[in-house]
Amino acid sequence: MKLEDNEGHGGAKTSSRKRTASQSKRDESLTDRKRSKDGEKETESKHKAKHSSSKQPRKPLQEPKITSSGSLKAASDNDHAAVETKGVDVDPSPPSGKNAIDLNNNISAKDTESDERKVTKMEIQEVDLFAPIEHSDTERSYKKSKKSGDSQKDDNHKHKSRRRKKGHHGTDKEKNPEQREAGEISANRSDGNSKKRKRKDSCESDVLPTGDSKKETGVKKENAKKEREKKDIGSKDKKTTDENKRKKNPEGKEESKKKKKKNDGDEDGKTKRGERKEGVNSKWKWWEEGNINNGNKWTTLEHKGPLFPPEYEPLPNSVSFFYNGNPVKLSLAAEEVATFYAKMLDHEYTTKSSFQENFFTDWREEMTAEEREQIQKLSKCDFTHINKYFLEKSEEKKAMTKEQKQVLKEENNKLMEEYGFCVLDGHREKIGNFRVEPPGLFRGRGEHPKMGKLKKRIQPEEITINCSKGSNIPVAPTGHRWRKVQHDDTVTWLASWVENVQGNFKYVMLNPSSKLKGEKDWQKYEVARKLKLKVETIRRLYREDWKNREMKTRQRGVALYFIDKLALRAGNEKEESETADTVGCCSLRVEHITLHQEKGGQEFMVEFDFLGKDSIRYYNEVPVEGRVFKNLKLFMENKEPEDDLFDRINTTYLNKHLNQSMPGLTAKVFRTFNASTTLQEQLNKLTTADMSLEEKLLSYNRANRAVAILCNHQRAAPKTFEKSMQNLQDKIAQKQQQLDVAKKELKGAKKEHKKGGTERTRRLVEKKESVVKRLEEQLKKLQLQMTDREENKVIALGTSKLNYLDPRISVAWCRKFNVPIEKIYNKTQRDKFAWAIDMTEEDFQF
Repeated sequence: MKLEDNEGHGGAKTSSRKRTASQSKRDESLTDRKRSKDGEKETESKHKAKHSSSKQPRKPLQEPKITSSGSLKAASDNDHAAVETKGVDVDPSPPSGKNAIDLNNNISAKDTESDERKVTKMEIQEVDLFAPIEHSDTERSYKKSKKSGDSQKDDNHKHKSRRRKKGHHGTDKEKNPEQREAGEISANRSDGNSKKRKRKDSCESDVLPTGDSKKETGVKKENAKKEREKKDIGSKDKKTTDENKRKKNPEGKEESKKKKKKNDGDEDGKTKRGERKEGVNSKWKWWEEGNINNGNKWTTLEHKGPLFPPEYEPLPNSVSFFYNGNPVKLSLAAEEVATFYAKMLDHEYTTKSSFQENFFTDWREEMTAEEREQIQKLSKCDFTHINKYFLEKSEEKKAMTKEQKQVLKEENNKLMEEYGFCVLDGHREKIGNFRVEPPGLFRGRGEHPKMGKLKKRIQPEEITINCSKGSNIPVAPTGHRWRKVQHDDTVTWLASWVENVQGNFKYVMLNPSSKLKGEKDWQKYEVARKLKLKVETIRRLYREDWKNREMKTRQRGVALYFIDKLALRAGNEKEESETADTVGCCSLRVEHITLHQEKGGQEFMVEFDFLGKDSIRYYNEVPVEGRVFKNLKLFMENKEPEDDLFDRINTTYLNKHLNQSMPGLTAKVFRTFNASTTLQEQLNKLTTADMSLEEKLLSYNRANRAVAILCNHQRAAPKTFEKSMQNLQDKIAQKQQQLDVAKKELKGAKKEHKKGGTERTRRLVEKKESVVKRLEEQLKKLQLQMTDREENKVIALGTSKLNYLDPRISVAWCRKFNVPIEKIYNKTQRDKFAWAIDMTEEDFQF
């Protein structure tokens, strides 16, 4: 009887082969299991009747193996499962295809009920479908016609099948004794059935483990070979590039070798560090999760606490402090404070009398009684030797080798990894200022009355720790304890203490790029955008207040006018003599304004002159509306210069009134609203698509400058300003000279080409024209830089950019005019405004 191919499950094709001992072995194994489960005993005669060609006794066979792809594989090369079920008589005559499938389905239903085997219905069906089934001649002709379309696939696998057949005895050697014995029986049976057709198709290689392993091995080898070829090509290109570089720069040969060795040595470490960095730097897109906090800032918070500065290291014996020309050995506490002053000898602060007085007063408190009796005047103190010592230490640090700097960098990185991160709601967030501020001398801004006072060393007993319940509480330094440990999820700080100079709270907060900071910024700008929808109504209301019969309401209306139009800060009440004499709108005094009925050809002029935040002087002359001018006169009647201008209102009252007009509205929101609105208007006005990149950046800085002027963000001219401007002027002069020479050469080339026009002269003219064009662009770029620097001499652009300007305005502008965001925001600022960069499109308008 000839065996033909049978189509397997899911369209797979299996080869019909003569039955081997190994196949019989599997049949008996499966049949025996059925007998033990169902309680039915089959006779040996039925097996012989079914498999008349097999004269050898059958041995138990291993169960089919399941491959990684989910298909079933026989236990040996020539094994195919044949399963018998209870109550089904197997006829030796060839069944029809339909009966074969029905039989398989019955077997599947029975077998899934077997708890011992625990094989799924699909698996059993696949085993049976791969078993050889004999068919009639009619069915065989139908199968052949159906498989004619797949003959090409059969031909593709024919070579592999023949090769596997040739190597059959070799593979049997690698199998266990039972499989080798089954192979010998199969060989004997094949002699008796030599007249049967043996045809192997593609699915045989998928079923048999030997062929499958060879196929997988071949694919893997082929892929590995391709990867090696790619690497070889890449290494050849790299070698070629390196050889070209060495030819151009033979001196850098040793350096390249060092780099190569370093890279080879760190190959294993790179993976670990890279994985760690990927975990740290993988951005948490909290803005995509929605803003639902219900007043709670976090759910879980865990950190290591703040990092304290190192203890003071005494000066070497060779370095002395001199008083009245005589060396004096100071106590450790007094010596440490003396070093603070010595380090600042070259600074402008030490020339100010208030700085000197405050320092000397606090220094004497740290001295012993003998030292206070000996040291009476600061003018007789000589700190130059100590200053020289620290200058030398600074130079030594600058002269450190790369290896030494690398060691310091690694130490700082370790501290950063331990103290510089916290776990907030399961996410690793960076901490902004995890180091406790070291002791030193208070400087302040502007003419602060407390400049020069001693900032004492902070001890753990002064620090309050904030973390979540159940978290690992930070461990205090040895021999110390925390002041308090609390679990307040309504605040965003991790640790706090009170500094001794002004009595203000200091906090350890998260980095500006963190979720808590980002959410606060986003909310701030969204409130400012909402104000845009209601600002006209609010303006109409405070204009009506100017005519109100109640003085308090009139003062409120005029104050809101100043906050809205001049972007003044609201101002806060402060205790006298505790801080600098800085004021805001509500705390203005009569002496801070001067009224001019007419000045400079304009009516109703008001002159402002006072110290704002950080002791920055605010001076401005602005025209106001007539009703405002009249009310200011009324407010100033019968008042002394030191009396409050708005004596009926304060910041709290003002903010409460604004919150009734719009939820979340405060005087500060007006400042943010006016700043962002000004930037948007200026960018729309100053920028055009045909500008060069440098011109676009100049337009942006000018728009930013308009905001800084509105908000009074001033700064002192940098010390290096004059020098940098001189260098820039020299570059411009040099570039202008080069441009003049290039123009002369271009003129000569054009004359030569006009006399006798050849291809050489034409190319020469084109070359000279390109040189002139390039030099003109470079000169224009330098001139724009000089203009930009000159205009920004005393204006601080960064404050408004980071705190008052909606970053989405800048991001949308960059995308609309093809300006790299890196030109506007540096790396730290891009991390801070990652939420805006991710969500903003070019059509955004504030």
